[in-house]
Amino acid sequence: MHNRRTINLMLSHIALIVFSALFALPLFWLVSTSLKPNTEIFIFPPKWIPSHVFWGHYKTAIEFIPFFRYLYNTIAICALSVLGSVVSSSLVAYGFSRIDWPERDAIFVVVIATMMIPFAVTMIPMFVIFNKLRWINTFKPLVVPTYFGPAFYIFLLRQFFMTIPLELSDAARIDGASEFYIYRAIILPLAKPALAVVALFQFIGSWNDFLGPLIYLRSTEKYTLALGLQQFRSALLTEWGGLMAASTLVTLPIIVLFFFTQKTFIQGISLTGIKG
Repeated sequence: MHNRRTINLMLSHIALIVFSALFALPLFWLVSTSLKPNTEIFIFPPKWIPSHVFWGHYKTAIEFIPFFRYLYNTIAICALSVLGSVVSSSLVAYGFSRIDWPERDAIFVVVIATMMIPFAVTMIPMFVIFNKLRWINTFKPLVVPTYFGPAFYIFLLRQFFMTIPLELSDAARIDGASEFYIYRAIILPLAKPALAVVALFQFIGSWNDFLGPLIYLRSTEKYTLALGLQQFRSALLTEWGGLMAASTLVTLPIIVLFFFTQKTFIQGISLTGIKG
């Protein structure tokens, strides 16, 4: 039995290593291409490791587009979106999980049902609304909707809040605490893993968002990094080395962020599904 368990464990680890290597292969090719001279990018058979490290593509990536301006725009949108998603979703999730009111569960089902509506269906109506509000070519269409509680984050936080014993809230009410005080001083400190998951999801979504900025932003000085990558491509010429270097710079923060937050991320994901 012990030998069989050891063999199964070894096979599981081997399988995980193989699949991890397969998934990491595109990232390795991206970084490798960004460090190759132009003469080695399209040679056949392809070279996985450049003959010598060429850092010139990173200089091109920063100078070809206003990289730091796009970086500032992207960080501003991400920060405001994360704040809006965490605050609004946690408030709504608290109402759905900790307060008993008429037709609560029915309305929650309606909120969850909105996740089945694809973005393509709401894209034109939302554009018309934002155009009438004169929000086109501003960051508002990319930020303000997050302050109305995204349904997926409401679901995640509701599931987590329901794992917190109701006795804590009842004891606080007996002591005269208001609902907002219970939410702020008791529930939120206990829900840090779930809040971190929501913040991470929203940050990654806003950081990688291409369609939203493409629809609502018109001035190049307001572009995000996702739109900036598109500028490396043209009808006649594509700066592949610079594009690979810029893509590496855009991808790197997400990878670093995940490695630093993976423990909290996994904990938050696992705990949000304990109780339905």
